[in-house]
Amino acid sequence: MKLLIESRLFQIGSLLPVLVLLCTGLEAVERPNIIVIMADDVGYDAIGAYGGESYPTPHLDDLAKSGLMGMHCYSMPVCHPTRITFMTGMYPTNVQNPKWGSFPKVLEQQTIASVMQRAGYRTVVTGKWQLALLKNDPLQPHRMGFDQYCVFGWHEGPRYHSPLVYENGKVNTAAQNQVGPDVYREYLEQFIIADREKPFFAFYSMALCHDVTDDLEKPVPYSPSGEYLTYKEMAVEMDRQIGLLVQFLTKHNLREQTLLMFTTDNGTAAKSCSHFENGKYIKPPVFSMFNGKRIQGGKGKLDDSGTRVPLILSWPGVVKPATVTDALVDMSDFYATCAALSGQEVPAGLDSLSFVPALTGRPVNRVWAYAEGRGQHWVRDQKYKLYGNGRFVEVDQHDLSKETVLKGELSPEATQAFKKLQSARPHRTQ
Repeated sequence: MKLLIESRLFQIGSLLPVLVLLCTGLEAVERPNIIVIMADDVGYDAIGAYGGESYPTPHLDDLAKSGLMGMHCYSMPVCHPTRITFMTGMYPTNVQNPKWGSFPKVLEQQTIASVMQRAGYRTVVTGKWQLALLKNDPLQPHRMGFDQYCVFGWHEGPRYHSPLVYENGKVNTAAQNQVGPDVYREYLEQFIIADREKPFFAFYSMALCHDVTDDLEKPVPYSPSGEYLTYKEMAVEMDRQIGLLVQFLTKHNLREQTLLMFTTDNGTAAKSCSHFENGKYIKPPVFSMFNGKRIQGGKGKLDDSGTRVPLILSWPGVVKPATVTDALVDMSDFYATCAALSGQEVPAGLDSLSFVPALTGRPVNRVWAYAEGRGQHWVRDQKYKLYGNGRFVEVDQHDLSKETVLKGELSPEATQAFKKLQSARPHRTQ
């Protein structure tokens, strides 16, 4: 497929809410620092602010109270396609479905980080990379627009205890004496304060709460307790790390200059490794309490347990505290949103739509969201979903795994939704 890479000016209308709030004259515009926090294998059901009851997340709950909660943000059902969509602003099907652990070379100069770099932002990624085996291509993150990086060697070594960490093309041997999540956060913090003159864009791609790498010749190191962290322990640690980052920003008087976006790459893990025994990793199921109901994690599924993810947007002084939005957002939209906030041009032909208006309570342009996985896909709005095989369902707003198939004569509301979703065109002509 010929990729459309022509540029156009981003519609100034999407910038107006920010311009009005941030300046009295165009010469006084101050663009925000931006941190996108993407947790791993953490679904809508895992966060207290959204109704999760199994894992204490006080810092994330406070972050939600400080800003805006998105109630309809959707990811791909697994991690790699979500990251492809986030980085490119395009759905995997429209970039020829890159193989697991790879990234299209033709798009390396058009990533979300490249856009921010061209806008004069310092750029960094820490935590999970997953777009190459870095032992074979240690400079890939730099080519893709990141000035600096500190990530674990995905499917090369541990991510938590005695982690294998790459920093800017080299292995950080000292990190093997530390705990991975501390390494990734502390590197981010050091990057932030290294230069206060320029704004920064950070992709904090957390290792938590994915379980340990399970395909190495020898099992990765255990925790000091002798077992791998349970999902609950990882969720608690995820929340602690985010709390420490917010504390850091506050201490250094950066909180009001920084837009924090928290989301995740797919639903909660269905299973999580507990220990290694007789040559095998043992992976008991992960169950969580959500709004009074016990459910298993839905990672890998195309229902809401696998694709509905939290979205918390906090920017003191701009985003009104303790607010919610029903705006539709999917993983492609971070690209156009960050570009809009930086005042940059966006390549034509993207699937991405800016959700900047939602920051100030205005409607966004997206009328359907998209996800794909294992040869299937859907388009949806907040209530209805149309699968690629023609199955039309109503989604239960409280039960993440319940979808009611609609047949026969439809209600006027359902008929209107069906027509809208039927006209959606997420797949480009090959």
